[in-house]
Order: sequence, then C-alpha cells, then structure tokens
Amino acid sequence: MRINRAPRNGVMASALKSSGFALNRRSLFAAGLAAIAITFAAATFGPARAADEFGGRGEPRWVGTWGASPQQPVTAFGSAPSFTNQTVREIVRISVGGVRFRVRLTNEFGTQPLLIGAAHVAISAGDAAIKPGTDRVLTFSGHSSITVPPGAPVLSDPVDLKAADLASLAISIYLPQTTGPATWHLEGKQTTYIVLGDATGASDLGASATTSTARFFLSGVEAGSFERKSAIVTFGDSITDGTQSTVNTNHRWPDRLAGRLAASGDDDTGVVNEGISGNRILHDNAGPNALSRFDRDVSATPGVRFMTVLLGINDIGFGGFIPTEAVSADDIIGGYRQLIARAHSRGIRIYGATLTPFDNVGSPYFSPAHEVQRQAVNAWIRTSGEFDAVIDFDKVVRDPNNPSKLLPAFDSGDHLHPSDAGYKAMADSINLKLFKLDDDFLADRK
Repeated sequence: MRINRAPRNGVMASALKSSGFALNRRSLFAAGLAAIAITFAAATFGPARAADEFGGRGEPRWVGTWGASPQQPVTAFGSAPSFTNQTVREIVRISVGGVRFRVRLTNEFGTQPLLIGAAHVAISAGDAAIKPGTDRVLTFSGHSSITVPPGAPVLSDPVDLKAADLASLAISIYLPQTTGPATWHLEGKQTTYIVLGDATGASDLGASATTSTARFFLSGVEAGSFERKSAIVTFGDSITDGTQSTVNTNHRWPDRLAGRLAASGDDDTGVVNEGISGNRILHDNAGPNALSRFDRDVSATPGVRFMTVLLGINDIGFGGFIPTEAVSADDIIGGYRQLIARAHSRGIRIYGATLTPFDNVGSPYFSPAHEVQRQAVNAWIRTSGEFDAVIDFDKVVRDPNNPSKLLPAFDSGDHLHPSDAGYKAMADSINLKLFKLDDDFLADRK
C-alpha cells in the first residue's frame, strides 16, 4: 500500500476547485464529504487516516499483524519441495488481534500457476490441532479456490474471527495439483504440518503428519478491527529472521518486541517480521536484495507507520566468499540512504539498527578489514542523523572487553547470531516511545 503525505490545505483546495467544487463549507457538504473522502483517499496520510474513512462505513481498519518474506525455491541454504494432493498447516503467532482477518498467499517465485484448492484459518490449540468452533473457510474473490499466476500474491476475503494479541492461528492450505518447487520462507522457526488430501478443516492433523520448519506459500496475515492501529516492519537479515532462536518459542527479537508492546498495554501496534536469513542490501542471496523487496515487504504492509533496518552484515561478510560482490562501507551507506528516502516518501518513520559483532576466527566471513567496515557503518548510523532514530543493538550484545565479539552470554555458539537471551536483550533495549508517532511528523517531513 502506497503511503503519501497528507496534502497541504492549498493543494486540496486547488484540487477541489479544479473539480468544480465551490470552496465554502455549505457547498462542500452539499457535494457530499463522503465522496470527497473517497476521491482523495489515495492522497491522505497513509493507512491509518484512510482507515478512518472505512471505519465510518462500518468496515474494519486493516493492519499487518504477521509476515514472512517470500524467497525463491532454491537458495544457498536449501531447496523447497513440491506438493501434490497435500494439505499444509502453518502456525503463526500474530502480534495485534482483531475481529476479522485475511491471509496473503504467494506464488511470487513460482514458474507455473498455483491452484489453491481450499484454505482455512482457525485459532491454534497447539501442535497441529485447532480450537473447536474457530475454524473459518477462506475464500478468494468469493470463491473457495483460486489459481494464482506465477509471480503473483493473492489476498483472501475477510473472515469474522476474534483473536487476541499474541494469539496463534493455524492456516491450512490444500494443494490438489503438483505445485512445482514452492515459494517459501526457509527460516520459519515454527513447525509446519503436512498431510495427504484435503484436511484443511480437520480438527487435528494427528501423528500422520510430516513436518518442516519452513513456511510455504504463506506471506502475511492482516487483522481488522474498529480501532486505529499501525504496524512496525522489522526489515533485516538472519538476526531479524531469528536464526539460532529456539523453534516454536517465538523468541526472535521482533516477537519479543511484540510481547513487550502487548504487555505495556499497547494493543495498537503490530509487528511484521520481514527478515530473510542471508539477506543483503545490494545483492541477491537467500531472497531478493533489500532494495528490490522494499515495496513488497514494507510499503505493501497495511498500516505501516514504522520500520527498523538491521542489514549490512551479509554485505560485508559475503565479500570474503564472493570477492566480485565485495562492497565498501560507503556502498552500504548509499543503500541505507535509498531505504531512508523511499520510507520517507511513503510516510514511514525509519530507524537504523547498528550492526552486531561477528568475529569468528578462521572464517572468511570475518576479517580485521571487515571489522573496520562494520565500525565505519555503525559510526555513520549513530552520528549521521539520517535515520529518524538509532537502535544500538551493537552496544547491547557486544562484549565490552572485546567489542568485535558477542558477549558470551548472548552468543548462540556460532559467534554471529545471538542466543534466545541475546534476542531478548535486543528487544528489551528498544524504547517503546519510538512507536508513538505524532501525525504531524509526516506532514512536516521534507
């Protein structure tokens, strides 16, 4: 969803005048304020204000509550399977609740049409079971099945389902025809259950299910409510994706952030994790580069008002594996500036996170020269003032006696990814006031 800055009064007046509206209060009401609101919805202040108009018509406001960025079927880290006459049940923990939900499925890396034979959503009862009375059939443009073209996503119709903040949903997809290698999200960190046949409405998939920890054909969940809500997109690589966190525990730092927001009484702010393990700003790797996926993963998130950026470690580190793709600190900073400009053009406040240590003796990923680059990038993030705020993850997780290394208590063991305790410390360090945005911020943003 494109988010534009609210037009100045003079701009609105000029537009109304050119459309034949007299610029006085009586004639504006006579013309119908509802029609004007619809005509100029695309020019209003992003999803939150546009949603006010929907709320006035008795419809919910939509906000991103969960996400998993799609990846191509074959990466350096694994190859996605194909499915035939199988049901895939995926468990997702949402961040903010709602009274209606819709689901985003994807065939964005498919090379052939994808037939969704049936799809359901329900409240999870743990493992592959669903809570009785919560199963809902998903439809697509009014139909119970849909064929998704190669390269495309599809959004389900809304279903009435009341779910609280941090609830777990079970999303089941029946794939009757051979799919070819799946569009997936490799580092799901959550058990997915797979069985033969159409079991989308089954109360439990039972012991016959095979399992995976990847996501398949599922890229987002949107919550609808009659309250004004906004979303944070956490845009990053494996450290945002949650590599080395414990499976089925929701211990990634964005999950921990969602938990903190909910515990604080803030049920207005969703957290949508758009991290991809191995992701880089400037080159493709395990997923498209960050500059190319910004519009899909950030701008298209309903209700997005904030984003965090934790990217650049792989741009530095992969220079040790692929010398032809080595980049400088200035190259990385140039990529940040592109993300900042594009975020601001869509009315999104963007926060830069410092790069965490990755000292691992003997690995070509780390070198003294790479550490110089990391320090240069972090110095720019901290001092340039170009991000709207700085989240200093490096300061939180580094060993103060050896700042090129993770603190042992926060090291998962690979000297690159934090442990569950490290991810918690990262989330706990974030000032929640960063996500209380004054509406005037974007109107004043140049």
